[in-house]
Amino acid sequence: TAQPNAGAAPKTGRSKKAPEEPAARAPDVDSLGFQAMDRNVPGLSHVILQKLNMKSYEDYKSAMDGRKSGSDFGIRTYFDMFQKMEDTFKFCVECKKLPDALLDPKSLRRCKRCQNVYYCGVACQRANWPLHKKFCKKLKLVALDRLVEWLIFTGDIPFPTDTWTKPARDVKGWEDWFSMQEQLEEKLGAIVAGRYMTLLWANAGKPRPEDTELRESIRRLVTDFHSRPLTIGLGLRLFGIDPLTRPLTVHVVGASHVETLNTRLTDYDELTRMFPGHQGVEMVMVGVDVVDGPIMRPPLSTLAPRGRVYLSSYKGLYHDFWESHVETKLAAPPDLVVGFHPGFHACPDLLAGWLPTLLLLRDYRLPVLFTVYSEQELKASLQILVELEMHIVGYASNPFASLRPEQVYSSPNKPPVYCSSHYIALLGAEAVPGAEELEDDD
Repeated sequence: TAQPNAGAAPKTGRSKKAPEEPAARAPDVDSLGFQAMDRNVPGLSHVILQKLNMKSYEDYKSAMDGRKSGSDFGIRTYFDMFQKMEDTFKFCVECKKLPDALLDPKSLRRCKRCQNVYYCGVACQRANWPLHKKFCKKLKLVALDRLVEWLIFTGDIPFPTDTWTKPARDVKGWEDWFSMQEQLEEKLGAIVAGRYMTLLWANAGKPRPEDTELRESIRRLVTDFHSRPLTIGLGLRLFGIDPLTRPLTVHVVGASHVETLNTRLTDYDELTRMFPGHQGVEMVMVGVDVVDGPIMRPPLSTLAPRGRVYLSSYKGLYHDFWESHVETKLAAPPDLVVGFHPGFHACPDLLAGWLPTLLLLRDYRLPVLFTVYSEQELKASLQILVELEMHIVGYASNPFASLRPEQVYSSPNKPPVYCSSHYIALLGAEAVPGAEELEDDD
């Protein structure tokens, strides 16, 4: 329920060697996420592990890898589940103290406006207000979406979607996408009135919002769910790759638990509605942190099934996958490579882990689409890609970015970030100007 790197720590493709070479491992990105939290709020990672009934980060890693059963989380009731999740956000946002560091652990009080941040007393709340007031309204949406997200796991979200009535080139963003959904208000109303929405607010420990707020939250979470397939569709269009003329293979490099936890075989079927009549698309999730599940099956060595989106995966580093599967024809070469929030800008260790993959993508002149959380991450990533002499085809705001705001986990009083808010399109190697000379391909 509580992800320590939600909206903050980037994912990677990856910064450690293959599992059979543990002695040469570089830092794991999830581990770096835990470390980053503790730098801002000392002891927060321990609280998260404690609430998940875990003794160490290795236990958390085992759970993400599918080696630890759900019963080991120690969650017995819906109320217990939501309370444990909320407990991982309980620290004074001003002085950074956790409940255990206070004379009275119950003295932490939640901001009534946003229902998201906590204070250990009036003095800290007053001291923090000049900063918090800038983000309070947005953090209210963050807190709401964090709870309503549970309906993705119950299957209520997303609602069934319709085949696109407009060509993909004419769908400029989410407003166009929602306009193609028949009986949209009825679908949203059914989710708001549904059993799991009722269970959620009976156990969340917070007052139930107005139905209009819940409908808007559902819409934001629907964009969050469909952002990945629609961004892939955008990448196909950017590179002039037509799924109607031939079967396609798309590699998702650096896939982690964020893309693969509870992934269903139908999660990318929006591509079929986006390109009705396509010749077949295989999505291969490649990463050392791919979670065991329905998609944990070998990549196809033949063409993807016509008119279907076929999901498969490989647990390991991308350049190892290339050598063992692509070069040996056990898997098809990619028509497009996509990396959602690769995070190689975050620190030298992560860049070192990504370097073999980046050079492979460059030297084989593969069409590549990377996404980032923010403009700051965009600028840092562009600088690295320029230094690697990669041909930057273009970069811009993503029209299919998630509309769900996410807080930087242990630093809520910062501008929220949005999944896949910007994209970078790459193709091979080319001498390009310095990053400061690049113009935004808006």
